[in-house]
Amino acid sequence: MGKLGAAELNYSSDIDIVLIYDEAALPVRRRDRIGQSMVRFARGLVRLLQERTADGYVQRVDLRLRPDPASTPLAVPGRAAEAYYESMGQNWERAAMLKARPVAGDLAAGQAFLDYIRPFIWRRSLDFWAIQDIHSIKRQIHAHRGHDRLAIAGHNVKLGRGGIREIEFYVQTQQLIWGGRDVSLRVRPTCEALEALVVAGHVERGAADSLQDAYRFLRGVEHRIQMIDDRQTHELPDAGGLAGFARFMGYGGQDAFTQDLLGHLGNVRQLYDSLFSEADTLAEPGNLVFTGTDPDPGTTTTLTGLGFRNPQRVFEIVRAWHSGSIRATRSARAREILTELVPSLIKSLAGAREPDRVLVDFDRFLARLPLGVPVFAMFQTNPQLIDLVAEVLSNSPFLAEHMTHHPGVLEGILAGGAALDGRVRADLGSALRISQTYQDVLDIVRRWANDARFEVGLGLLQGRRAPREAGADLSEIADATVEALLTATLEEFRERHGAFPDSSFAILAYGKWGSGDLTLGSDLDMVAVYDAPQDVTHSDGPKPLWASTYFNRLMQRLQTAITAQTGEGRLFEIDLRLRPSGKDGPLAIHIDGFERYQKEDAWTWEHMALVRSRVAVGPPELAARLDAIRMEVLAQPHSGLREAVRDMRAKMAAGRKAGEPFDLKHRPGGLIDLEFLAQYLVLNHAAAHPPIAERSAAAVFRAAQAAGLASGPASWEELAATAARLADLQALFRLSGEAPPEHMPALARLAAERCGCPDFAGVCERIEQDGVLTRRFFEHHLAC
Repeated sequence: MGKLGAAELNYSSDIDIVLIYDEAALPVRRRDRIGQSMVRFARGLVRLLQERTADGYVQRVDLRLRPDPASTPLAVPGRAAEAYYESMGQNWERAAMLKARPVAGDLAAGQAFLDYIRPFIWRRSLDFWAIQDIHSIKRQIHAHRGHDRLAIAGHNVKLGRGGIREIEFYVQTQQLIWGGRDVSLRVRPTCEALEALVVAGHVERGAADSLQDAYRFLRGVEHRIQMIDDRQTHELPDAGGLAGFARFMGYGGQDAFTQDLLGHLGNVRQLYDSLFSEADTLAEPGNLVFTGTDPDPGTTTTLTGLGFRNPQRVFEIVRAWHSGSIRATRSARAREILTELVPSLIKSLAGAREPDRVLVDFDRFLARLPLGVPVFAMFQTNPQLIDLVAEVLSNSPFLAEHMTHHPGVLEGILAGGAALDGRVRADLGSALRISQTYQDVLDIVRRWANDARFEVGLGLLQGRRAPREAGADLSEIADATVEALLTATLEEFRERHGAFPDSSFAILAYGKWGSGDLTLGSDLDMVAVYDAPQDVTHSDGPKPLWASTYFNRLMQRLQTAITAQTGEGRLFEIDLRLRPSGKDGPLAIHIDGFERYQKEDAWTWEHMALVRSRVAVGPPELAARLDAIRMEVLAQPHSGLREAVRDMRAKMAAGRKAGEPFDLKHRPGGLIDLEFLAQYLVLNHAAAHPPIAERSAAAVFRAAQAAGLASGPASWEELAATAARLADLQALFRLSGEAPPEHMPALARLAAERCGCPDFAGVCERIEQDGVLTRRFFEHHLAC
């Protein structure tokens, strides 16, 4: 443990060790006396190490870091230690365990013990309570030992302000917060841990350099203090001895040493205080008291002034939090933190257009939390999160619902979010490094996808991400998650059924996923295609399967992996009805059968769907062949094409009731009309103009302009702009869920900006104008 565990011992350190034993593995005659035997062994070991003889001593020993040292024996049974850490372990013990490593005895058993308590040390959720808890320990050290000052003579370079302990706490706290999700931060030595935090983006380079310089300097001071008479102390000499000590440090005089020491202590103190800053969250204007049975008159006045229409309801909701009537506030610690947070919460929620509704939504969010302390501590340490939650609740019912079901997305935002700049697969791969079982993979993929999709939606809501960028990001997230689940599913599948030699498997993405413009909440339309040699009859595992059975069962497993509800939720709903022969066809089809079906048996609507298809997951060779088949099918003659497209659109319209005013997909002149027209153009002109075989409607219309195709009512470029605009508005409107988008201030503003309109009324006019233009194009090109 401690500096021994991190290989950072002082010149005159004691060694912190914990003695753990496995009762079942010990070769003793009487099991009822194992504990006594182990205590005798522990005492003998300590005596051998620290007893002074004519030759000196080996090492001072400290056993106080064992579980509950006041009531446990010197040597602790492994099961008892495991039970303690699972049920009663505290944050300071987690910090101590960061540096633990097996050093003697049965090293494998020691490592197995550390592996068992790993979830206690490295928590899956970001643990901002650790900041408050560890800082309170530091405050107690200062209060009880008089170290809350910067000084030179007699200064404690370990426990004093700006000292070694503050550097260690600075590093260990951030390891505890982020290390549950990032295994690269699970490093024992202090300076190496700082480097890892820099690489992970949690500590700035300059701060790390300053702390590393200070750490090395202060450790050098500490070593020299202890070299004097082999004293186990961390305090500098008094004023009379400082000059001599400065020379011992290699300085020509005391002033230069003092200047360097104060510089390092000051730098450490400043950085430590910046991490452990404590805002006075209770210092808010107005009276906000939520105790008692009736609302405080001053509180009612304050709430009314803040914009709440029903102060009585606000009082009842907040009082219910304080009374512990929901799971999140049943612990005293949770209520204590919440008491400090309520003024800031009320103030942030009051800034919404409908603060009463937003407060009710926030209450629903809290009611779904299994524990309140982690989230409340996160709000306390990162007050900007309160404003973010208020913004989401005010402007996006869709994201609010997502956040309510998956509160961990807030941790993802603080952790920096998923890498959406072309490194999606690498970012997911990094998250999966800690997986040990297939179930771990299912949960980690879902948690990562929840974080990533929320980040995309938040960027869209805040205007930091354009709708088309969001569509591409969401499609890439889907690609990465399906690929990761296919890899894990195939690995598990092979354990039972083996591999199919020289085979390959691909997932074709259709619809919005295929064209790379997924929206929030979209299903995934997919078709599974495989290739396997005809001369290989079955797989090579303990339970071999024929090729068709093998790949259909694999697809069935993948479908379950994607859609199953786990503790982290459901990943996607998927639609397999576009596969050859629809619901009557196999879940996975051989590529020869796929090609034959598309060229000989597919209906026109299936060829239209093929326009937007692409290989989302699969090896390059199979992807290239599927791309070639797509082009060949799109370029072949399509008799009766115009009539088939018109009839299909008419049947679709007849089967629907009058749509909502913001149903941009099905309304006359909406996205369906644009997609049908684009797909008609591809099927009609791909043979003569192959570049027209784009996947999105806007790209098809731009390609038609480049090919010089006759447009009719207006230019193809104008129609492409219309298609892009309606697709962007649809992506924005998805954020409003079932609520009218004009009631969401941020969405209304973003929609107006996208349409170049002064307000949302202008957006509605633009939608009508775009619908008229689209119908003119549709009738011009598809009239019989």
